[in-house]
Amino acid sequence: MAKVEMVLENLGFSPNEIKVYLALNDQGTCKAGKVAKIAKIDRSSCYNSLKNLLQKGLVSYVLMGQVKWFQATGPKRLLDYVREQENDVKEILPQLHARHKAAKISGQVRLFKGIKGVKTILQDIIRTEENNLVFGNESQLEENMPTFQKQFVRQLKEKKIFVKEIVRSGRGSKTSNPKQTRYVPKSLESPVVTNIYGDKIALIIWTDEPEGIIIENKAAADAYRSYFEFMWKHAKKK
Repeated sequence: MAKVEMVLENLGFSPNEIKVYLALNDQGTCKAGKVAKIAKIDRSSCYNSLKNLLQKGLVSYVLMGQVKWFQATGPKRLLDYVREQENDVKEILPQLHARHKAAKISGQVRLFKGIKGVKTILQDIIRTEENNLVFGNESQLEENMPTFQKQFVRQLKEKKIFVKEIVRSGRGSKTSNPKQTRYVPKSLESPVVTNIYGDKIALIIWTDEPEGIIIENKAAADAYRSYFEFMWKHAKKK
């Protein structure tokens, strides 16, 4: 699938709407029958697609006698269409937040897969804007996602998020702040990085295909925070 078709599909266009819209962009003004022929779809599907595109403001028509001649509006109309969708979402956000808060249970758990899943977890840490306690960090982020690691550290600084971490001896990373890092014996190896922030615990498991878990539960986060502080007292300074 070409880039143009992929973007239109992501905007919610149906396959037939994409064919009709691109046919009109390529052809200019023409009758529905010709649009159907160019798009290689039947007339009924073509009329339905034209109707939907008219409602979206992406197609217009002029009457010549009793015949409608269709044309695509300027490509910049796509940006207006996206902005209108964004404004619609902004209008309903307060209602969605209220419903989400009312429905939220005390032990919410979310699972994530792959590099994109790890990014989602780290972005949640940034969005929460709470200080982060970390243990198990062994440069996995630098090794697997070097570009994103730099962005993540920059965002931590911009949001003034305080990071305190415990790592294995000799395994400090670029993400670590030497003044807020303490060390445990080398034998305590683990592929799991634990983050404790706000009322959440995020576990990132660095296997061949990384996985992650966010547990949103105040009691659990407070318990993990107590374990961390206990380990911090018994860990060594550099």
